[in-house]
Amino acid sequence: MKSGNQILAEALKEQGLTYVFGIMGHPVIELSLSMQAVGLQYLGFRNEQAACYAAQAYGYLTRKPAVVLCVSGPGLLHVIGGMANAQVNCWPVLVLGGSCPEDHEGIGGFQEWPQVEASRPYCKYAARPPSAVLIPTHVEKAVRLSTYGRPGAAYLDLPATLLTQNVDESKIITVSPCPPPPLTYPNQDLIERAAYLLMRAKKPLVIIGKGAAYGLAEGPAQKLIYSTDLPFLPTPMGKGVVPDVDERCVSSARTYALQNADVILLLGARLNWMLHFGRPPRFQRDVKVIQIDLCAEELHNSVPAAVAIQSDIAPATDYLANALKDHKWRADRNDLWWKSLTEKAEKNKQSVYRMSMDTSVPLNYYAVFKHIQDIIPKDSIICSEGANTMDIGRTMLLNNLPRHRLDAGTFGTMGVGLGFGIAAALYCKDKAPKKRVICVEGDSAFGFSGMEIETMFRYKLPVIIIIVNNNGIYGGFDNETFRQLQASGEATQVTPPYSLTCETHYEKLMEMFGKTGHFCTTVEDIQKALKSSLKVMDGPSLINIMINPQADRKKQQFSWLTESKL
Repeated sequence: MKSGNQILAEALKEQGLTYVFGIMGHPVIELSLSMQAVGLQYLGFRNEQAACYAAQAYGYLTRKPAVVLCVSGPGLLHVIGGMANAQVNCWPVLVLGGSCPEDHEGIGGFQEWPQVEASRPYCKYAARPPSAVLIPTHVEKAVRLSTYGRPGAAYLDLPATLLTQNVDESKIITVSPCPPPPLTYPNQDLIERAAYLLMRAKKPLVIIGKGAAYGLAEGPAQKLIYSTDLPFLPTPMGKGVVPDVDERCVSSARTYALQNADVILLLGARLNWMLHFGRPPRFQRDVKVIQIDLCAEELHNSVPAAVAIQSDIAPATDYLANALKDHKWRADRNDLWWKSLTEKAEKNKQSVYRMSMDTSVPLNYYAVFKHIQDIIPKDSIICSEGANTMDIGRTMLLNNLPRHRLDAGTFGTMGVGLGFGIAAALYCKDKAPKKRVICVEGDSAFGFSGMEIETMFRYKLPVIIIIVNNNGIYGGFDNETFRQLQASGEATQVTPPYSLTCETHYEKLMEMFGKTGHFCTTVEDIQKALKSSLKVMDGPSLINIMINPQADRKKQQFSWLTESKL
């Protein structure tokens, strides 16, 4: 005889899953122990949302879902925010939720909630196995649906009565491991049409999205860019598919490139808010879009594509590179388009460089990020969240390898940073033990999941946490101004909604674990703190950098969230 707990743990192991992230409690206490007994690696978190963020980031990095384990009712509701983030980002994750015993349903059971129905809007598959003998079938399907096609979240509901049910081993359904997702190849005629459009373009541009990173398309993407000299822009998590330092990267002329391109090739990028929906005035009204996407439903979204190719990104990009090579076509680096891009990029780089060299105290964002970039290893995985911290950081902290940047993503979710950092540290532990994870947080963003620093200590994960502290959300106040404001009346009425407590010493959290954090106000402080933190390999480090509360980013012609006007 085997219990539902044993069957489920063995089914997860049989599907090749490795990590479980969660918070155990009734009714999944025995399940968590059964998972460890079969060889799964379990990490207990302090908040279920952070556990779900970690699991989905691990899924993005490895293309194999990690598991989130949560208790019934409120536990699952805490996870749902993470499920939604995974679904919008198109990252695989498997959520297991304990639930009320079936014989207590409808009469006010402990933490009773309609969990399958509550989860369904936020995932690709939500189900409750009707019997313990069918658990392996549902586990395989959940893994398969989370990874096949457009990746996403899957949820399995586990009533206490299912987990404690004992069944004859001979009746348990045997299921084989889910094979890797099949590759979808492009229509060759559409590849030729795309090549023809690019060859006729006067101002071509390639946009590389995180879909290309997830699709392991770095080889074909680099082949395409290097063999054609096409200018390219990465989206935030498309950074590193082709190295940021490559001379064909025109990120420093992003607005100019988007506004003036006449043909745009989208490699796993979506025309959503992050790309201003592909509409004027951010884009030419008559711009022609070549869209390559795994998901057919994404084709022609927001604006009709001139050529729409449903395919995995890697084979389609490889076919397109070969087609252009067969035509012996290459962009002319001496034409007006390339010269204009280069001039605009250089002008913007000079502006940023001047700000980054201003090391007067209190520091600005650009000076902070320049001196972080100068010291951290160039192959670091960078996790980042916050407002200006994330936006400016993605322009200053470079990625030359794919899947080496994790941030708030398509859903713009705050609170992801430390969970992402934990996932990245586990990935490095398994794949590249000497690689470093740098978690760059705004002070507001850090507050969402700051206690996961204890999780990092418990599992000895060497994440370097850098808090860029401006005393607020977007911006705050200096000490004197803040005190004057609070002295002027009732705190709830005179304290601006965007302000936080001034000069909070977040680095002192390290003292709870017998360690010392770093409080920085100067470039020299930052350099010393980073060099010291890079030597620590048995747990996290924390660097708290005070900057000018009114520091802002370089003036933008168009911000991320400005509306497009038709």
